[in-house]
Amino acid sequence: MPVLPSPGYTPVHLFRNGHVHTVYPALFRPVPHTDPDRERIDTPDGDFLDIDWHMSRRSDKRTAVVISHGLEGNSRKKYPLGMARHLTRLGMDAVCMNFRGCSGTPNRLPRLYHSGVTDDLDTVIHHVIRQGYENVFLVGFSMGGNQLLKYLGEDPGQVPCQVRAACSFSVPCDLSASSARLDSTVSRIYVMHFMRSLRAKIRLKAKMFPGIFDAKGLNITWSFHDFDNRYTAPLNGFRDAEDYYARASCLQFLKNIRVPSLLVQAGDDPFLTPSCFPLEQASKNDHLFLEIPEYGGHVGFHLPNRENIYWSEYRAGEFLLEKKQP
Repeated sequence: MPVLPSPGYTPVHLFRNGHVHTVYPALFRPVPHTDPDRERIDTPDGDFLDIDWHMSRRSDKRTAVVISHGLEGNSRKKYPLGMARHLTRLGMDAVCMNFRGCSGTPNRLPRLYHSGVTDDLDTVIHHVIRQGYENVFLVGFSMGGNQLLKYLGEDPGQVPCQVRAACSFSVPCDLSASSARLDSTVSRIYVMHFMRSLRAKIRLKAKMFPGIFDAKGLNITWSFHDFDNRYTAPLNGFRDAEDYYARASCLQFLKNIRVPSLLVQAGDDPFLTPSCFPLEQASKNDHLFLEIPEYGGHVGFHLPNRENIYWSEYRAGEFLLEKKQP
């Protein structure tokens, strides 16, 4: 029954508040020092993805980890950089991917990334395998975690055998419930932050593709549900926002996962609802390991140390090394 005991993660008193723990790393964490090499790879549909390679000095060139960021993040945010830095120190090469349009350069096609996209992750994984890596690990944060878990469960027979294990943190497994919580509570401050960035992208896309994207009424679109109803759903073949949430949520696919997968959900995460803690699915799937530390916020998991290593980074390294093939 891989519902694991609550880990012994207890932050200092200041961080026993989910909102503080969510905001602090973005504002005050020192940027983890790394020196990545950027590569642009083509997608099968004629677009491109920008990925950042972090090469380990201890690498055997056999093990790589693909790291996926969250909504409106990118590969140069502190949390993927911190994860990449720690895992490279453990001997893994790390590949931080950018969702389409998130690398600083608009993508070519009239297509937006969303929570249910898995073909781009598959493209990156196969690109990594073609470089000769025999052990491929996956790490995802928030939206990136939802994509990762959906990828592993929606068609498990198509997951390459080189994919050995995965770790996900702060995942809104139930998109409808998570969206409703963010749209209707004090957590709306996060929605306002995301909307500023999302609206800017829609305005840019409307200039690039005026017949497809309509920026009219964008200034009054202040909720996730409205944005997804107006843009995400119709542009990606969904009937409406609720159809998108139902089909893109990883929750329904967890039962099918056949790759050892650690899911860490903080009990005080302000983005998550009870339905985002898949106790039943984990108890019935020997490959899904669920951990629920009492604290951690959303993509937080701060630890005070001189090395600027967060608890999530320690935990991912520990889990993945256990699953590495000799």
